[in-house]
Formats: sequence, C-alpha cells, structure tokens
Amino acid sequence: MSNRKPRVLVTREVFDETLDYLRLHCEILDNQRDMPYAPEALGKALADCDGLLCALTDKVDAALLAAAPKLKAVANIAVGYNNIDVPACTARGVLATNTPGVLDDSTADLAWTLMLGAARRITEVERRIRSGEWTGWRLKQWLGVDVHHATLGIIGMGRIGQAIARRACGFDMKVIYHNRKRIAPEIEHKCNAAYVAFDELLAQSDFIVLQVPYSPQTHHLIGAAQLAKMKPSAILINSTRGGVVDDAALIAALKSGAIRGAGLDVFENEPQLHPEFLKLDNVVLAPHVGSSTEATRKAMAMLAAHNLVAALQGAVPPNLINPEVRG
Repeated sequence: MSNRKPRVLVTREVFDETLDYLRLHCEILDNQRDMPYAPEALGKALADCDGLLCALTDKVDAALLAAAPKLKAVANIAVGYNNIDVPACTARGVLATNTPGVLDDSTADLAWTLMLGAARRITEVERRIRSGEWTGWRLKQWLGVDVHHATLGIIGMGRIGQAIARRACGFDMKVIYHNRKRIAPEIEHKCNAAYVAFDELLAQSDFIVLQVPYSPQTHHLIGAAQLAKMKPSAILINSTRGGVVDDAALIAALKSGAIRGAGLDVFENEPQLHPEFLKLDNVVLAPHVGSSTEATRKAMAMLAAHNLVAALQGAVPPNLINPEVRG
C-alpha cells in the first residue's frame, strides 16, 4: 500500500499556520505569491492533485474538473460557493465544502459599518475634509439620517441575517425580515424580528440589508422594479454577493433620488465595478471585505483546511455541501 501523502493545490496566499497544518497531512503546492491562476493554468496545476483549497475568485466548473481526474475534494475559503459548480462536482464524485459560521459576526459588523456610514455620509464628508472643503460648523451641514428607532428590513434571515438583527436591538430599531422560509418563533423572538412579505419589506423599511446567497434565483433580486417600491428615504445595503443587485438600476435610483443612498461591499463583475459608482456621493463603497478581520480570515482558512484533510482521509468533512457524493 502506498504511503504517498495526498497532493493539494492551494490557489491563493494563506496564513502560515494553515500551510503548516496542511503539510502535516498533505503534499502542498502553494501560491504564497498570490498570483491568481488563469483557468487553463489552474487546470494544469490541478492535473495531478487530490485536493483543492480555493477562494471565491477561483471558478470550479466542469471544464476544470475534467482537467483534474484525480481530484477528490474541493474546499472553498468562503461561506458562499457560487464559484463552484456543485452538480458537476457531485457527478464526478468530488466532495465540496465551505466555511459557514466562523465569519457570521464579522460580516454582520461590516453590514452595520456600511449602514452607519451611509446614514451619516461618512465617506462623503471625509472626502470633503481631505479636499479642504470644510471651513467650519454650520447647522444644516451635511445632514444625515438617524439609525436609531428606524425600521430595518433584512432579506435573508440565515445566520448572518440573524446576527445583523440582534445588533439592531441596541439601536431600538423595528426589525422586519423576509426569507424563503419563515424562521422558528424562538429565533424571531431572540432577534426581535417580524416576518413580512417581500414587497411589504421594501415599502416599510428605512434600511434594507441583503443577506442572501447568489444563485440564478436571486440574480437581480433587487432591480428597477424593486427599487421603485422603496421609500425615497431608504438606504440599501448589499453585503452578500454581487449580482443580487442590478448595479445599473441602483445607480439610476441613486442619481434620481428614488432612494437616498446605499452601502456596498460587493458588486457585479467585481473587481471591475461600474464606474458610475465612483461619481456618486450617496454610496459607501467597500472592496468585498465583509469577513476581513485577521481572526476571522484565519478561522476561515483553517476550517477550509480541516474540511479538506477530513475529505482526503475518508472522513465526513464538517461542512460538506454535497453529502450525496458519499451515498
């Protein structure tokens, strides 16, 4: 019997402790230079590998899987996995995993950062200070809106949505939510949140936070028709995935005053965001940093590594997306 360690490709730079753990169990091909693989190069690098530790920037599709006949497991360093063709993995018997749970609080914090920043126009007024436009205090200068006592609407009430809702208690907000399925009454009570229909949430909310996974079903979940149903004073927060919002429609709504503002951590076609965003004062922009704290990113990378090692050792990974592969 061969004692060969399984060979693993790590597609992006990770933390030293992640590599140290993987090296205990695997032969590693790392990418600490952090130069993203082009699809063809990724296929060539993966040709002789048993496992893949990848990021949301790596597309794992049928073509890549065909180039990697030895591949047994894919571990995504993210909770979302729209970069992975899960049915294609399942068809080839490849286990796919993600990293839920460890990033909930950090991502919820970032959603609140965007909400508060957009409400109080923080990025706009900072630019004005840096450009020398601030010449002194005035009563009606750069007025924002209050977050406290406002109505917060959350679309997507999973773990992160619930964490966002719990934080609203400190601001004495009314919390309403919409979800594919209504959550359990005890969770509603803990989050002080009430279930409403989708259109009702759009019409009632002062702040709307999106926290749904990206899929064909959620593509452009918020477009021109939905934006038209919001209050002119509403602020939209997208801290989930690009493509859930029609960016062009949002830009038009921000320009026309159909809604007051937005806070965005994700974009369609990122990192090539729509250039019109850069011309707007009423949008707060962040470069997909929802989970980007040192502790959280380390936890994500290590959880992905644990998932991968478990899969390659024949155990059930802690966060298996396609359990049907195991039968």
